[in-house]
Formats: sequence, C-alpha cells, structure tokens
Amino acid sequence: MKKYAAIQTDQSIRLGQWMDWENSYYTMSDENNYAIWRFLKKCHEKKLLYKGLDVVPWCWRCGTAISQHEILTEDYKEIAHKSILIKYPVKNKKNVYLLVWTTTPWTLPGNVAVAIDADKTYVEATGENKKETYYIIEAAAKRLKFDIVKTLAGEELVGLTYASPFDELPAVKKSLLNYTHKIVATDSRILPISETEGTGLVHIAPGQGAEDYRLGKKEKLPVINLIDDAAIYLEGLGDFSGKNAKEHPEMIIDYLKTVNLLFDAPKYIHRYPTCWRCKTELVWKMADEWYISMDKLRKPLMAAAKKITWIPSFGLERELDWLKNMSDWLISKKRYWGLALPIFECACGHFEVIGSKEELKKRAIEGWEKFENYSPHKPWIDNIKIKCPKCGKKVLRIADVGNPWLDAGIVPYSTMGYFENKSFWRQWFPADLVCESFPGQFKNWFYSLIVMSEVLEKTPPMKTVFGYASVRDEKGEEMHKSKGNAIWFDEVAEKMGVDVMRWMYAKQNPADNLKFGYGAAKESERKLMNLWNSFTFFKTYGIKIMTEKSDFGSDSGRNRTSDSNLPLLDRWILSRLNSLMEEVTKNMDRYNPSFAARAIEDFFINDLSLWYIRRSRGRFQKPKTEKEKETAAGVLYSALINLSKIISSFLPFLSEEIYSSLKNKTMPESVHLCDWPKSEKKLINLELEKQMDFVREVSAKGLALRAEAGIKVRQPLASLKFPISNFQFSKNKELLDLIKDEVNVKEIVLGDKFELDAKITSALKEEGVIRELARTIQEMRKDGGLKPDDAIKIYFKTGAADLKNTIEKFEKNLGDAVGAKTIEQVGGAKDGFLIDRHFKVDNQDIWIGILKN
Repeated sequence: MKKYAAIQTDQSIRLGQWMDWENSYYTMSDENNYAIWRFLKKCHEKKLLYKGLDVVPWCWRCGTAISQHEILTEDYKEIAHKSILIKYPVKNKKNVYLLVWTTTPWTLPGNVAVAIDADKTYVEATGENKKETYYIIEAAAKRLKFDIVKTLAGEELVGLTYASPFDELPAVKKSLLNYTHKIVATDSRILPISETEGTGLVHIAPGQGAEDYRLGKKEKLPVINLIDDAAIYLEGLGDFSGKNAKEHPEMIIDYLKTVNLLFDAPKYIHRYPTCWRCKTELVWKMADEWYISMDKLRKPLMAAAKKITWIPSFGLERELDWLKNMSDWLISKKRYWGLALPIFECACGHFEVIGSKEELKKRAIEGWEKFENYSPHKPWIDNIKIKCPKCGKKVLRIADVGNPWLDAGIVPYSTMGYFENKSFWRQWFPADLVCESFPGQFKNWFYSLIVMSEVLEKTPPMKTVFGYASVRDEKGEEMHKSKGNAIWFDEVAEKMGVDVMRWMYAKQNPADNLKFGYGAAKESERKLMNLWNSFTFFKTYGIKIMTEKSDFGSDSGRNRTSDSNLPLLDRWILSRLNSLMEEVTKNMDRYNPSFAARAIEDFFINDLSLWYIRRSRGRFQKPKTEKEKETAAGVLYSALINLSKIISSFLPFLSEEIYSSLKNKTMPESVHLCDWPKSEKKLINLELEKQMDFVREVSAKGLALRAEAGIKVRQPLASLKFPISNFQFSKNKELLDLIKDEVNVKEIVLGDKFELDAKITSALKEEGVIRELARTIQEMRKDGGLKPDDAIKIYFKTGAADLKNTIEKFEKNLGDAVGAKTIEQVGGAKDGFLIDRHFKVDNQDIWIGILKN
C-alpha cells in the first residue's frame, strides 16, 4: 500500500496538486481503525448493530458479501445468459405442467415454490406438443402463440402443488423434510411479476435470491442452501457437488434434458451485477453478516442531506432516493486483510463491541502480550480473548473484517483527532468541500460520511459536495487495460502536459462524462496557445519598455491603467478584465470551476488575443509616440499579471511561468504566494462592454459580406453601411474606427441596412497590393529568424510594369510597414540573401530577396 501511495503522491505533485502530503492518512493506520471501533461501539449503544441471516449478493471470486450500496449502476453489465423454461409436473394431473422461466438455471436445485400474480389472468394452453398442457400467464401464451384451452384467474392456481426434478438429492430432501412444492401468490412490493417477459410463473429459491428470501419469509417457506463461498455446489447435491455453479450452468440444462423437463433454453441478454472490485458476475447466497440498522437513521440522514449544497444540484435527489430506499448497511466481509471488526460474539448468543485499545486491554483475559505492540489487524488481534459477561466463557473476536466504506466514512473524525482533541477537530469540521466522482458515491462515500456523522454528531459532515461524472475515452467508452484504450498518467503527463490535462478537466461540465484522449488534448492545447502567444507577444514588444520603468509592477505603475483618458480599447480591455475577476471569483466561491474556466478561456481567446492585441499591434510594433507604446504595454501587462493569478488554481505551471517573467523584485516569489486579485469596480464600464460587443458584431457581419463577395481582407474597400439607433455610438470616432480597421474600409456610412461597397478602384487595388506584399515580407522576416527591431534591405524583380510602378509609388509605405531601410529593383533573382522567395501578387510574378541591414 505504501509503495502505491508513494506513486500516487508523486503523480499528484506532478499534477500540481497542493496537499499536506507528509500527513496523508492511511486506512490501515491505528488512528483510523480505532476511530471506527468507537463508531461501532456507539452504534451498539444505540442498538443499531445486529447480526442477521440473509441472502446477500456474493462475489465468489473474492469470497465475500457485497453490500447493497456497493452494487453500483455502472457495475451492471450487459451479459448474455442461457435462460431456461422448465416444466414442473403438477401433482395429480397427468401431462400438466407449470411452465416456469428463470435466467439463473444454477439455482433450480434450490427451488421450493413458484410465485404468480393472483390478480392477473392465467391460462391452460398447449404448444407444439399437444399431449402436454401448461399453466402460463395469458400474455405469455399469446406471445408464444400457444393454443389457449382454458382461462383462469391467478388466484385459482394458488396452492397448486408440483414436483421438482431435484427432490431426490439428499441435501434437498433434508431441507424440505415434509414440505411439498406449491404455487404462492407474490407480494408486488417484494417481487412484481411482469407480463412482457417470462411466463408469469416465477421460480422461487429463497436461499439464492434476495426477493425470493423475503417472499419466502412471508410465506414461511423452507430454505435450501446450494453453494459455498466459492460458488461450489455443496455436499449432498449428487453429481453437482464439488462443481462451480456459476461456471457450469450447462450441468443443469443437460440434466433437465435427460429427465425431459426442459422446454427451451434461449439466450437472454440482460443487465447483471458484477463485483465492484474484480468485475466477476455475482451470485446470491445465504450468509450470517453484521448490519447497521437504517430504520431509526433514515429520516435524520435525509434531513442531513438536505442541509448540504450538492453540485450538480441533482445530487441531492439521488442521495435522497438512495436513503429512502436503502436496506440496512452490511458492514462485514469474509476476508483476511482489512478492518478487524471489534465484535466478540459468544456461543451463548451475547456479543460485545470493544470501542478502543484501552478498553480491549481492560477486557482482555488472554493474549494481550501477543498483541499490544502490533496494529489492530489479523493475526495479532485474534490472540485476544475476553470474558462473556453473560455466561462467563472465554470469547474470541469474530473472524469477519469490515466493509471498506467504514474506512472512508470515518475520515473526518480519524484524521483530525476527534476522539483525542475535540477543540482542534471543531476548527476543521464540517468540511467546506467534499469532492469525488458521483457514480457510486451516493451509495458509498457520501452515504458513509453522512451515516457515521449522524451517529457521532447528529450533523452533516460537509457543507458542499462537488460530484462529477466519469472519464471515458474519446469515443465515450470506458477505458480498460484489457480493452487497449487505457491511458496511463505518466505517459499523459509527458506527452500531453499536466496543465493541458487540468484545463480539459476544469472546463468540463461535471454532470457530463469527460471524453479524454490525445485528440481532445490537442484542442485544449490549441486554445491555451492563445494565452501563451499573448504572453509571447508582450515579451517581444512590451516587456522591455515596462522593465525600463522604475515603478514596473508596483501600485503606482498599475495606477497608470486607471487613467480615464486611456484610449477606448484600453479602457474596454480593463473593464473586461475586472468583470472577469468578479465572474471568476463568484463562480469559484460557489464551487463552479467549469463556469470560471470557460469565462477565462473566452477572455484570453476572444477578448485579449483576437481583439485587444490584434487591434493594438500597431501601437506595439509601429507606435506613433513612445507614450502610446508605453500605455499599451502597461495595459497588457496589467491584463497578463492579473490573468496569471486568476488561472493559478487551474494552470499552476503556466501561471507560474507567466508570473515569473512579469514580476519585479518587490513582488512575492511565486504566483501561488500572491493574494487573490480583487477587481477595481471603477474600471468596469458595462456600457462600453456592450458597445464593443456591437462593434464586434458589426465587424463580423462586414467580414461575412467580404467573404460572400470573395474579396480578401487585405484589400481595402470604400465603405461599409449598417443601421444603428444609438446616437452616442454613431458619434464615437474610436468605435467607428475599430470597425473601419477590422473590416478594412475607408468610410463608415450609417444607413438602414448592411451593405458593403465592393467596387475596387485602381487606388484601392494598389493599396491592397502593398498590403499583400507587406504580409509576405513579414512572413519572410519571421522565417529568416529576424527580430522585430531588425532593419532590412529589400531587393525585388518583376516583369509586371503595373506591380513595379505600384512598389515604387508606395515605397515609403511598404518600407515603414516591414522595417526596410531601402527597397531596390534588380535585374534578376540572386543568391546570397538571408531569405528570398518567388510568389505572385494579384496574379503577377515577383521575386523578393531580403538582407539584414
């Protein structure tokens, strides 16, 4: 356990989780075990603990009972079984049979009765063999296309006796004694009988079915026990004895064929429960087990659940549904390793529950010296004997160990010293948040936490439960090693990166399954690259000017971003940033990380990268004044430094990288040591945000019109016309200029409809050519490894007179756009350039070569 706990700890640290790893709790620890002893002692004092004989779900591979709350919805598998239609001969009626259907043929030797619904209609009918008559429910007779001979009320069949082909087996004889098989009326609250499948006559084996056992108790039916803990047929069952009942159902089918009592054995696909540990198909068997009664606890548990905030909200209804319908909590296991249940049961029927190590020492009359230096586990604890207070005999502990969910449910008490230092414990109780995948946990951990807290403190153990669905592969299928679709953490951390993985989880709606894989990771990485590229842009164009300022990163430096005279685009991004801070804070306070993460992603992609930085590039790359660049750099710095803090809970490594590059010497060493950023409400301008939304909407429509016309965005156009009712907006030159720049038009015209002037004049065409050349040259600069500040010389060769004239006409514009000191025409393409390229502009051939100046 310690080996794999260490691996899990290392992986969690690599994942960027902050925990008190040096003080991790272990379920096998003495503190945990003795805390459960005290809980069980309390249950005993409240008369909640009892031993009961019952038919329980059983894993024959693990050799132990499976409690009701351990059978999860996801542990039911679609499995094909051979079902059986068996003919039970009716006594004193020749060639008349009960036609009974079962999906568990291995249980047939344990049959003692057949149940029918006394309120439904049954018939006497014949099939292909007209010499045999069958009793069957009317709906099934029609479904099987039987010939109906006579119609009967169900109640007329109650009490009818029949024979079983297994009656001569010694173990069956011994269990039945003078009992005769008969038809009994079902209780629909215990065992409802379907008309849509089966025959309406249900095989009842009280030793092999939970509903059968309950109905059997009501009808006072005998019980035949068939199998041992490994699902091996017991002695006294003839040729079946010693063979595995679950692995060899064909034994029963073959036997029924030999005695001519098999009507049919069709395959039947149904949902069947499997063991939550090993996934082996379960059986049901008689067993003595220990239980905590839920009758007195049911209402208090439901009241406690209602005091907890459940995320997603449907969690409350699921928990209440479970608490309303749950059976008593089966807490014992027929295992060797695990919690040693502190129950000492005497042969006289009296039992004691020991509540602590101190009590055990006081009560021990034998074996203490063989135990006292060991943990409370087998084999050491089983050396101890106590004296029965009723009969005076020496008593050993029961052999059973505890249900593992006792280990999990006691955590709020065992880990914080509830039984040793309550004043310290109260500082931490109840927990602010419990977080776990919700499939199964409504029946398991959440349930055990609430039960144990109700018994010990009569209060909910947590304020909020955050549950989430499952992780599946990219096709939505469960991941399994045997299936070949499992992905291991170390591989993922190396190839995908833990921040990319964390971002996928953070954005996921917790109510939905997460489709996890490398394809999904690529998409997540692509989106995060928008943030990284924004940071890289700042490092390239803005960080130098910021670091040259003496108040870089200080409060006075940040106050420059509060100036109401800032350009409109700056005021807008600061408003959006501070609105984001409020939105993220609100959602994190409410434990809604997916809402917060999506808001962050929308900000750094759509607001920061695709709008603010793209529309501000000129101020960084070709500022009109140094002040203009300084202002833009200060605003972008503020956005990035605050973003690094906002994303730190989601993306601990990326946030640290950004913060470390931006902080000054007076700031905390790590982003994770910073205070959570608070919004500046005075910077929030919701009206401006609304207006900018309109600008972007208009721009998007204008670009759509360009796309429809097949005109590239780099080609300037004369005008864009659009309708507007907001007078203030129409007078705001900065807003209108943003639309002009985005759609690349010379003029904005306010009208009654959207309309783009798609006519391209010669002047507009020349401008478009220069923009196209500038774009290509910028790509060449990048491919040539040039820095933004590097000056270049451009050489070009073209046979197109129009293109040559345009370049010469706009030589200064082109040079300013690409950082070229000179632009020179040459007679032909040459070698020796940093980078050169042949391409077409406006369908005209050109060659360009670049040298660093």
